[in-house]
Amino acid sequence: MLTLHARPSAIRKFLEGQASAGIVLMAVAVAALVIANSPLGPGYEAILHAKLGPLSFGHWINDGLMAVFFLFVGLEIKREMLDGQLSTWSRRILPGIAALGGMIVPALIFLAFNRGATASGWAIPAATDIAFALGVIALLGKRVPASLRIFLAALAIIDDLGAVIIIAAFYTTSISALYLCGAMVAVAVLVAFNRLGVQRLLPYLLVGAVLWVLVLQSGIHATLAGVILALTIPMDLTPSRSDAECDSPLHRLEHALEKPVGFLVVPLFGLANAGVMVVGLPAAALIAPVTLGAAAGLMVGKVLGVFGFSMLAVKFDLADMPAHATRAQMLGVALLCGIGFTMSIFITLLAYAGDPLLQTEAKLGVLTGSLLSGLAGYALLRWAGGTAKGEVSIAAA
Repeated sequence: MLTLHARPSAIRKFLEGQASAGIVLMAVAVAALVIANSPLGPGYEAILHAKLGPLSFGHWINDGLMAVFFLFVGLEIKREMLDGQLSTWSRRILPGIAALGGMIVPALIFLAFNRGATASGWAIPAATDIAFALGVIALLGKRVPASLRIFLAALAIIDDLGAVIIIAAFYTTSISALYLCGAMVAVAVLVAFNRLGVQRLLPYLLVGAVLWVLVLQSGIHATLAGVILALTIPMDLTPSRSDAECDSPLHRLEHALEKPVGFLVVPLFGLANAGVMVVGLPAAALIAPVTLGAAAGLMVGKVLGVFGFSMLAVKFDLADMPAHATRAQMLGVALLCGIGFTMSIFITLLAYAGDPLLQTEAKLGVLTGSLLSGLAGYALLRWAGGTAKGEVSIAAA
């Protein structure tokens, strides 16, 4: 008997890579919590606040390295929108509707707990952490159909796009017209490179570095420079070539960044920001409106938004269920969408800049909500899943 295995698709390779990075991120988050609440805690804080040139070590991670993360996210969004799982409206409808519900409902739940100054954190539970979520799915193996993994990845990419728009629109305080004009000139140069068909990455990256400095000084969050740069990187859309064979600047840069972002940038961000000091924290912080709003927004809001909006879309024939997936499995994936680590903590830093207590409360809520959502999603998917159909080898005698 001869068994033939289908060649792994680019999306499956992507999912496997992200899943591995998610497992690393889980370990780093736990390590950060242990360090922050141990005798090493003061040293941990001192390192984050130590100056390296014009910025502290923590700021270099949050404003510098995270710009690389946003560059990678922007490349993913562009590739998926032009030539991937989001390239047609039929593919975008269900994850798009689910992502919309997964942003609206958690924000409303957060606002139900928070009024006044703390309401500025409404977007904290609105984002899903793709690395963490796919890391949990990786532990389940073939109990989860491939169609649901793709649905989750597409949803998280749209979710990231929504988070980028929210950051740009709602978390920009004061703007320097001079530096903003300089940034616009840099963007014009990048667009000109694209229009002129420049294929070398170096010119884009050099102007992108200048753009980062200008955006940092302009008052708009510097990480958005990464997204802007990504959107100007050319991508080869030759239909006869697969993602694995493409050699366009976008594919080359995305491939080059995948491992560093997954195994260095995001873990460093987690190490720098997941260290919540729980020991000695006032008991009131555990039930503070910000803590409860962030936790409930992720645990309850994501499920209601993602699962509820998805089922409504299917009921009214706006979209089809993912192939071979049951409603219970869809509910399990909706629970996993409540894992909101990277983007949620990033938005926390913007929403409550200068208020360490509110940042601590929000991080506590994010970590609690993400942990409970991940455990519940894993348990439900393990109970509801079997061997996924459609992934069987082709056998011939």
